[in-house]
Amino acid sequence: MNKRHVYLNMKTREEARNIWLSHFAEKVELAHETISSVDAVGRVLAEPAFARISTPNAHLAAMDGIAVLAQDTFGASETNPMDLKVGEQAFYVNTGHQLPPQTNAVIMIEQVQVIDDDTVRIEAAAVPWNYVRKVGEDIVATEMLFPTNHLVTPTCLGALLTGGVFEVKVKKQPKVLVIPTGTELVDWRKIYPEELQPGRVLETNSWVIGKLIEQAGGKWVRNTSLDDDFFVIRQAVERGATEDYDMVLVLAGSSAGSEDHTANIVDNLGDVLVHGVTIMPGKPVVLGDVNNVPVVGVPGYPVSAIVVFDEFIRPMLCHMLGQPEPLRKKIMVEPTRKIPSKLGLEEMVRVKLGRVGDRVAATPLPRGAGSITSFTEADGIIRIPNENEGLHPGQPVEAELLRFNRTIDNTLVAVGSHDNTLDLLADALRSRGGYLSLSSSHVGSMGGLMAMKKGMCHIAGSHLLDTETGEYNISYIKTYLAGIPVKLVHLVMREQGLMVAKGNPKNIQSVEDLGRDGVRFINRQAGSGTRVLLDHYLSKLGVQPSSINGYGDDEFTHMAVAAAVQNQVADAGMGIYAAAKALELDFVPVITEQYDLIIPEGIFESEKITILLETIRSDAFKKRVDALGGYHTERTGEVLM
Repeated sequence: MNKRHVYLNMKTREEARNIWLSHFAEKVELAHETISSVDAVGRVLAEPAFARISTPNAHLAAMDGIAVLAQDTFGASETNPMDLKVGEQAFYVNTGHQLPPQTNAVIMIEQVQVIDDDTVRIEAAAVPWNYVRKVGEDIVATEMLFPTNHLVTPTCLGALLTGGVFEVKVKKQPKVLVIPTGTELVDWRKIYPEELQPGRVLETNSWVIGKLIEQAGGKWVRNTSLDDDFFVIRQAVERGATEDYDMVLVLAGSSAGSEDHTANIVDNLGDVLVHGVTIMPGKPVVLGDVNNVPVVGVPGYPVSAIVVFDEFIRPMLCHMLGQPEPLRKKIMVEPTRKIPSKLGLEEMVRVKLGRVGDRVAATPLPRGAGSITSFTEADGIIRIPNENEGLHPGQPVEAELLRFNRTIDNTLVAVGSHDNTLDLLADALRSRGGYLSLSSSHVGSMGGLMAMKKGMCHIAGSHLLDTETGEYNISYIKTYLAGIPVKLVHLVMREQGLMVAKGNPKNIQSVEDLGRDGVRFINRQAGSGTRVLLDHYLSKLGVQPSSINGYGDDEFTHMAVAAAVQNQVADAGMGIYAAAKALELDFVPVITEQYDLIIPEGIFESEKITILLETIRSDAFKKRVDALGGYHTERTGEVLM
């Protein structure tokens, strides 16, 4: 069955959430179970927990000293000391000891003078109940410790046990059936990575979603991965909705393609509440009801799947457990570059964040729904409303934090040209003890200069060649950062050239060969130092860019160019030797160029930059850089201007 289920009536995120949660408001109820209190941490109480005993259950001394009846000490002072009989008026006690009968105060041992074995002297009167933990001071028997729907924490466990509550009734964890679908999927447990055939995909979404379910208080069962067969998937969904499951998730197949069956299956077995939400990523989500069981068609792209979990699956689990949805802290940030967006879609942009002066710089990460690393690297999320066409650089906007504020405060923001050594630098900084991290945004050397000019970064990576003088970076700094005091620190010399397939089947020997018929090229983005370098060589050779097939197709990193060549998207791409080596490509050298870091003079003596410079000047860092191949580190860390 290959009926296409086209989005005819997409809902906004808020509309979809309201429909979804209100539909099941009275339909989803979890069973209860009684478990040991020590096993209840992370679980939700199904009924209130009442104390069975008082704590303390007797009057206890809160200090080492003597227990007394306070009234017996009235009148004692420095000028009128009072002697007390041990065993009659004064009783030695240690912290935690029960007070003897008919005593109601403790005098600290430091304030007691021992006259002899039978007599002690005091020079100040005691106040009733001073330094005494009274019966029930902490917990009184029969009082309610925690209400229904309370989430038990490790500290709650202490209160339960102290109050004599050794068993509690909790809600059963929501049980979720996760059904991965897709004929192209391969079980990662049954294959070595190098054996993966072109067109086949490792099935990972179920594991990510499953662990998110656990994190939200549920438990999950992974169904065997199913081919794109309507009847096979239908059978699995029907089984999940009639057996002991509280929710069913169908991974992939939620879109409108001929093999996207989820919406039709839900429609066939129950009701489709929503198909299509005006969010990006996550638009194709299916929300349905089969036999009073929530069923979600989760988009197949990893980022879309995570967004759908955040927006619809986690809220339903929280609803089942009677828990509020976790709210992320929000702060104001400023984008380091323009972030375009589509009208009519609420877009959730993952960003790296770092505090630069009194502002927080937000650097957008790759926005593709399949880019899982955009979540692993993200510090926050910016929501662009569906009526907005995008954000401008420096425009204040709210971001939801995915990490702690202190992480952002301890992040060095690097904007500019991409280089593989920045990844090593980021790792080396974290290896020093985790205090400092490096956030790199690859927007090209000119993009780095513009970010530096606007005060949106701590570091700008650059390798801009002055074709008249042969110098790198200095003339550009004088032109574009005029009046802004900066330091130029040398990072590496590196080999730039043409990355070509193993064996160089097109026999590409120079930049001039890029204009030959039958050669497909992949470029770097405009404003990058690599693009400037290529244009310089094309101009010297008299080769028109328009004559190169693929000149207008670009990528933002050397590794992305290398991947395009490796996957036969292009026959050649301009980039560094280290990227070619990493993906086992051949390399045609063009030039050894200089890659530097531009740092504002105002922060050059700061602790963060001091640590950065110590790191790049270390022998350990240089050794790791040299191992990449195509780099020279003889002058690494040298201040050039």
